[in-house]
Amino acid sequence: MTKETTNEPDKKKRVNLAYIDATNLDKALRRDLKWKLDYRRFRIWLTEKYKVERAYIFIGLIPKYKNLYTHLQDCGFILAFKDVIYQDGKPKGNCDSDLLMQASSDFYEGDLNKAIIVASDGDYAPLIRVLQNRNRLEAILSPSMPAKCSILLKRTGASIAYLCDQRSMLEYKEDKTGT
Repeated sequence: MTKETTNEPDKKKRVNLAYIDATNLDKALRRDLKWKLDYRRFRIWLTEKYKVERAYIFIGLIPKYKNLYTHLQDCGFILAFKDVIYQDGKPKGNCDSDLLMQASSDFYEGDLNKAIIVASDGDYAPLIRVLQNRNRLEAILSPSMPAKCSILLKRTGASIAYLCDQRSMLEYKEDKTGT
């Protein structure tokens, strides 16, 4: 019996997936570079440039930001929430391990074709090396300026693109027409 005539399930379709560290993204763009990302344009750009089918945003869960969460979902992102703790009155929801586990799971489950990692954090260097060794890394998209992107990411030799180079396309612009 040939493989075509057996009742074996079809192989899973591998897809390109984006893994986004929301805190890293927000801190770099808003606080350091002083611009606001247009998430709708960003999601479209990920699809057009990198053929991303699923884009995960790893983000702390704070009830007062429910409108932001709804907006991100409306833009086509999958939200992966992290419980937040407060230290000195400031929210802390470190999502690094959640992002690592999702990427690992997608790889080992056979869903991942190519990964796009949106972060500048050196904590992701081991993941980057694993993905590179298995030819599953498409790119790192650093929200930071080149000088602020972790040397640990740079040492991996992976392709790093800087979102600041896409500012004219991805920056949120207020609609001044009132429509």
